[in-house]
Amino acid sequence: MFKLKNHIIRYALPGLLIAFLGSHKIIAQEAHSSQREEIYKDFKTELILEASVKIGNRINVGESKRGLRRVIPITGGSFIGPKIKGNVLPDGEDWQLVRPDGDTELYARYLLKTDDGHVIQIINQGLMSMGTSGDGFYCKSVIDLEAPRNSPYDYLNHAIFIGTLKMPTLKAGEEPYVIITVYKLL
Repeated sequence: MFKLKNHIIRYALPGLLIAFLGSHKIIAQEAHSSQREEIYKDFKTELILEASVKIGNRINVGESKRGLRRVIPITGGSFIGPKIKGNVLPDGEDWQLVRPDGDTELYARYLLKTDDGHVIQIINQGLMSMGTSGDGFYCKSVIDLEAPRNSPYDYLNHAIFIGTLKMPTLKAGEEPYVIITVYKLL
């Protein structure tokens, strides 16, 4: 009898204890995980700016191993937001890849100049889809803003930004442009 008790204490009890403690750890991890998922369930955003970006004639680079390459020159424009306004500088570009599935990957790089003279770099990477089976037009992006340190816009260096792109219907004689709206993830 003593040997049986000793055997249980030596071999079975540690395994049961590990299983018991492990199950509590898993339950705690699951609770923590669901709390974390709840935080990210509904992202909140804050409007940073809306830009009217003038674009030039498309340059077709041609078919590549990844799809159709083209470049859209960025020729100017303006932007305004609750704490910022100014002009879109010319000489930016949007390098696009039209994939074999029909979606277009966007990679735009351009500069904003604020009314008080600060220059902010924009790198805007997005996906444009005309939709499948009635889904409709979709164009969303992740935007990197790089503002001068020690400027009134330094706060832009410390957040993640997302954006939308709209292509308005042009009026007769109007220069082509797109509307890019930038939101800060809170």
